[in-house]
Amino acid sequence: METLAEAVTRTPLLTGTSVEQKREEIQCYFHQTFTLYERLFDCINSDEAYYFFPEPLRHPLIFYFGHTAVFFINKLLLGKYRDSRLDERLESMFAIGVDEMSWDDLNEAHYDWPTVAETRAYRTRVRELVDRLISEMPLTLPITQDSPAWIVLMGIEHERIHLETSSVIMRMLPLQYLDAKPLWADCNESGPAPENALLPVEGDTLTLGKPASAATYGWDNEYGHKTVAVPPFKVAKYLVSNGEYQAFVAAGGYQQPRYWTEEGQRWLDYTGARMPRFWHERNGEYVQRNLWQEMPLPLNWPVEVNYLEAKAFCNWKAEQSDTYVRLPTEAEWTLLRNRLDVDQPDWEQAPGNINLEYHASPCPVNRFEHQGLFDVMGNVWQWTETPIDGFPGFEVHPLYDDFSTPTFDGRHNLFKGGSWISTGNEATRYSRYAFRRHFFQHAGFRYIESDHAEVPVEPVNTYETDALVVQYLEFHYGDSYFNVPNYPVACVQALLAQTPGLSRGKALDLGCSVGRASFELARHFDHVDGIDFSARFIQQGFQLKESGQTRFAIPTEGELVEFKETSLGELGYAGLADKIDFVQGDACNLKPRFTGYDLIFCGNLIDRLYDPELFLSQVHDRLNTDGYLVLTSPYTWLEEYTPKAKWLGGIKINGENSTTLDGLKATLSERFDLAGQQDIPFVIRETRRKFQHTLAEMTVWKLK
Repeated sequence: METLAEAVTRTPLLTGTSVEQKREEIQCYFHQTFTLYERLFDCINSDEAYYFFPEPLRHPLIFYFGHTAVFFINKLLLGKYRDSRLDERLESMFAIGVDEMSWDDLNEAHYDWPTVAETRAYRTRVRELVDRLISEMPLTLPITQDSPAWIVLMGIEHERIHLETSSVIMRMLPLQYLDAKPLWADCNESGPAPENALLPVEGDTLTLGKPASAATYGWDNEYGHKTVAVPPFKVAKYLVSNGEYQAFVAAGGYQQPRYWTEEGQRWLDYTGARMPRFWHERNGEYVQRNLWQEMPLPLNWPVEVNYLEAKAFCNWKAEQSDTYVRLPTEAEWTLLRNRLDVDQPDWEQAPGNINLEYHASPCPVNRFEHQGLFDVMGNVWQWTETPIDGFPGFEVHPLYDDFSTPTFDGRHNLFKGGSWISTGNEATRYSRYAFRRHFFQHAGFRYIESDHAEVPVEPVNTYETDALVVQYLEFHYGDSYFNVPNYPVACVQALLAQTPGLSRGKALDLGCSVGRASFELARHFDHVDGIDFSARFIQQGFQLKESGQTRFAIPTEGELVEFKETSLGELGYAGLADKIDFVQGDACNLKPRFTGYDLIFCGNLIDRLYDPELFLSQVHDRLNTDGYLVLTSPYTWLEEYTPKAKWLGGIKINGENSTTLDGLKATLSERFDLAGQQDIPFVIRETRRKFQHTLAEMTVWKLK
């Protein structure tokens, strides 16, 4: 009889010396994955069960049966490795999964789902097509992200993710619709829960992130790197077992709001949960639902809960022990994982209940030990306190730009370590997967004891998608177009060239927008204040100053976007953040403390003020002796910003043309000398094929 271990092929390396051997290896990995996925679905004994909603927040299982095959076709089309569809109707219906925003985001869409036989026949056609592609595709070693082999591996690893997520949904089906197949055998060991204990862990400084040189396939969020200092802590010897968690349930933990976060309380109110999702009460006794059967609650197996439940248990545990108890961060978990120097695919045998090498279920928490700690990896996923975010240097893959970025919202927490059914990339050291905090997976947790109540988790650096903000982020921090230099940088370079003898103490970037000129000025001045009327704009500069990076999604065409990222280091501004303050403010009504400047730079501001003459009549009071005022503007006066009666130029006075430069001279000449002027071009991108090309005039005014 075939065992699970025999049915699972390990992740192929991207490296090798023989192209044909690697081609055969990929082909084997593809067929094994495709077959294993179908053998999971073979356990459903009635076609009608494919159309149930055992998890109301997910599609029915018929979607997932077809989805993983459609994924191959859609990515091959997107990458131009194929020029036609197999079945447009199915490839539209099976294209997009569900990532609900909340536990009550019920999917009310109604689909005319295909039959199981039709879906199975489609999968057969996809198998033949991908098999042929693997045989014929150009292949060089090592495999890189622009190789067709990478797209094939992407499809394989995507299906392995759904091998796991589909098994969770099946675990919610009524048992009468499932047959227990010998291949998918549960662990038959259970007993009393071991008593948990806390073990000391020395602190260390470590670097998170998968190296670009790593020899296995990786998802985009795994790459980049981040160095983290981890203080010492104590960690639970075992994953929290059903027996240990049962004490929390018995103490009324689900009825005590003080243990639950605000989000957790809302989830409790909505669901009415009183115990973990896979526990059931039968005749006064608890039983656990596994994939194909119920069994008396195995007290020494890991409890399987969502993040909200795990967090509540930690708060209860902290109250019992009068210590700071919480979930580990990603960095703390990684410190534990580093104790194991083996990784899939290199190990002789898995060092934990993972990669389907032992059971089709969890097993006792005291079975797999390493250096005194049990289940460092495997058995069940381990929730962390860390919301998923990209590491510095994160880049999306152009053919799967929405794999990670939708989860960078502060509401998806990482879990680490893999479960019994985690295979392929999921079973590797650097895998990073995250789900919403109310989501159920084959996931549990271990807790740590810390010396501090604060959780050392940084806020997520989300992608800005506001259309106007994004446009200016690209204008300031994105690419240059048509050989036109970056405008904020060009302005600072030009004004410095025209201000000989300028003192380099304090500068004010007034109308700073999203902040590029402020950072550029900080290279030359001791301190810079960046002020803008728009809180949305100021927030971007502040975020870049605080986090050292910014992310945004610029439109390409229609609803399609391109994801961009930059950092202070890449821009040449490392070490300058402490010299800058970003503040929201009104140029026509600045607070008194904004004074004593050697330079005031107003980039494209003057024709966006509601009273430019009022501003210009007061600005000299903000400057030091021999200070400079520098204005740039294309002089595009619009009544939506400035009442026409307040325009400085672009108007007729006594029947004669009056330009903005005329108005500036009339307003400023009493207190300033015009020391220089020049034109500076700029380009603003709207979409991939639409740009604004504009010419601004810079005028340099020296205080008399």
